[in-house]
Amino acid sequence: MSRTESRAARLLREMRVSFVLALPLVLSQASSMGMNIVDTVLAGRHGPVTLAAVGVGSAVWSVVILVSIGVLMAVPPTVSQLNGAGRRGEIGPVFRQALWLALALGLGLVAVVRAGALALEPMGITAEARPEAVAFLKAISWGAPGLALFFCLRNLSEGVAWTVPSMVFGVVGLALLAPLGYAFMFGLELGAAGLGYAVALVLWCQAAAMATYLARSRRFADLGLFARFDPPRWPPIRALLKLGLPMGVSVFMEGSLFVATALLIGTMGTTQMAAHQIAILVASLCFMVPLGVAMATTVRVGHAVGAGDLAGVRWSAAAGYALALLAQTASAIGLVAGAAWLASLFTTDAAVVALASLLMAYAAVFQYPDGMQALSAGALRGMKDTRVPMFITVLAYWGLGLPLGAWLGIHLGQGAPGLWTGLILGLSAAATLLGWRFWRLSRRPLPAVVVT
Repeated sequence: MSRTESRAARLLREMRVSFVLALPLVLSQASSMGMNIVDTVLAGRHGPVTLAAVGVGSAVWSVVILVSIGVLMAVPPTVSQLNGAGRRGEIGPVFRQALWLALALGLGLVAVVRAGALALEPMGITAEARPEAVAFLKAISWGAPGLALFFCLRNLSEGVAWTVPSMVFGVVGLALLAPLGYAFMFGLELGAAGLGYAVALVLWCQAAAMATYLARSRRFADLGLFARFDPPRWPPIRALLKLGLPMGVSVFMEGSLFVATALLIGTMGTTQMAAHQIAILVASLCFMVPLGVAMATTVRVGHAVGAGDLAGVRWSAAAGYALALLAQTASAIGLVAGAAWLASLFTTDAAVVALASLLMAYAAVFQYPDGMQALSAGALRGMKDTRVPMFITVLAYWGLGLPLGAWLGIHLGQGAPGLWTGLILGLSAAATLLGWRFWRLSRRPLPAVVVT
């Protein structure tokens, strides 16, 4: 920072850089979330039972998304730190090992989804919605390897601070899903299973398109991403797992809080489940903005760490926090002001609209802690700090948020609103502890960039 540049001017400059990097990521994440919204809208038009079934199935499928995102989050900070340190020649070999990791992860998750389908009855999911939910999960499970490979490919691009492809292929995937989902669900009369098959096909198309782009783009030519075939090598895969597994646990702890909440609400009847599905989709769409900013913050912090720029680490994080705060304020206002209108876009059932509108008011409250915990986690990922955040998320979400939510919602009979109160408390605890962790680490000397 020059002597003549004020702190406010520096912050605005950093915010502009982060915004440019984050905007495609926000649109990419919104496109991914849009796929769930398309499924929900189509299922809602098919009937309340199908809507509830897809809600339950989407909750289980989200575990696959969370695990894939979390473990493969090892790629952006690894790549960005190498890029910041001027060691681009090491990126290609690491990337090829990450592809092996993604493929193995995706194949394993096929089995996880199918096991989840078998567990719906023991979980107490209503018999009315269970058959359709099982059909949805069996169909969508075929997309798990494509999903993992696509995340790996786009994470490589994001790690070198080129986020436009993530946006482009995300939007294309969303555009494909609507007609495919309609054709499979109504045209072929496959019901909820049709939505699952449509999602799986789109995910494989996205992975193939992203791989083709990376192989042919001049922007990545010097990295030699596909220059040769490398068999799996345990040392680099182990290094990625050492970084990615704690991230996977952290992301899973947060996401599974929402999944467990959805499953518990699924035992309370079709109306409460349908209302929860609508409200959580709208709230999750709002979350795409701070999530995209957090992903950009990971890249910027990682680049600063690679360059040995401690001040850059702090400014990159400050810019992310400021952007997230602005976004969450807008989201909270929109959720409160437009709750009934938003709910009516998904269903005409008056009882579902009323309850969904109430839940959106709760969502407006947790916009702030949700955004702040996402930004802190993103900044910590850029510093490759993953183990302590993992323990923080376990404590906040499963030690505090879910038990309190279950006590309020089930024991005290508050229903879905009680469980949503638990979400607010868990997110608030995570935001506080993760923010404190980043504040401490950002005041210590930076470690050397090491990639095995």
